[in-house]
Amino acid sequence: MKQTRVAVMCVLSVFVWACSQQDLSVVYGTVERDRVSVRATSAEVIESIHVTEGSTVQQGELLVSLNSARQQLVVNQAMASASQAKSALEKLLNGERMEDLQIARAELDKAKAQSQEKTLEFRRIKTLKEKALGTQAELDLALAALQTAQASENVAEQTLQKLVAGSRSEDIASAQALSDAANAKVDWETIKLNELRIVATRSGILDSLPYNVGDRVQENSVVAIILADTVPYVRVYLPEPYKAKIAVGSELQLHIDGIDEPVKGTLRWLSAEPAFTPYKSMSEDDRSRLVYLAEIDLPERYKHLSAGIPVQVALDPL
Repeated sequence: MKQTRVAVMCVLSVFVWACSQQDLSVVYGTVERDRVSVRATSAEVIESIHVTEGSTVQQGELLVSLNSARQQLVVNQAMASASQAKSALEKLLNGERMEDLQIARAELDKAKAQSQEKTLEFRRIKTLKEKALGTQAELDLALAALQTAQASENVAEQTLQKLVAGSRSEDIASAQALSDAANAKVDWETIKLNELRIVATRSGILDSLPYNVGDRVQENSVVAIILADTVPYVRVYLPEPYKAKIAVGSELQLHIDGIDEPVKGTLRWLSAEPAFTPYKSMSEDDRSRLVYLAEIDLPERYKHLSAGIPVQVALDPL
């Protein structure tokens, strides 16, 4: 009985030892495609969805429409401000209307007539004062009235000269800048309006539409996922002992489920960091269990493969 127990323990020990020895020359992965996340640029309600999951879409094709009523009002407001700025600029460039010039000339003529009248009035009262027929107070009032009339004439003359000379170059430049800024605002708000019509940013297969019509999406949330229509690749985790033996550009033998013959792939990328952060002091056995993410290009003739197909990668024995 004791001998039998010892024999069983020996068999179990061998089994455990065999299980502990990992076959590092075979690793497993899957066929992958570039995943493109199409995001919403505004927090709005989905108004309509124009495609179905699994369909082939082309770059620029309309996928989802968000409600645009609010942004349309913003665009209208920006356009009104731009129109106002344009009118102000054109007024400065075109100068004053002929009617305004005629009014200014009439005001100047009126001021001159009043100034002439007050001049004569002042001279008359001054003569009476010299003959002791008038008072000093009357003379002072006449002088004040004359000076007021002369000042009004000067204002009317300056106003007419300003209208005739037209706008200053600085005022025109300032108005031009305001008009340009208003137009740029219209362009920016129009871009935001157009972005409410969410289009495919890359050709491929529409993999997922996470939301339904009527859902309110948040800004920057993913509203569609596209699998690129380029040649797929294989993603695997290479064991640490192969890190120094395999370089980018190396050819590897792949066995893809559903394909009978082996496929040669080319390593296009190997991560510099392991799949988890190692602690500072690691034994050789610990290090051998590290893995590094790698991507392997497939030949062009396998462009039709779908994402998710299991793949087995055969490596040279250590």
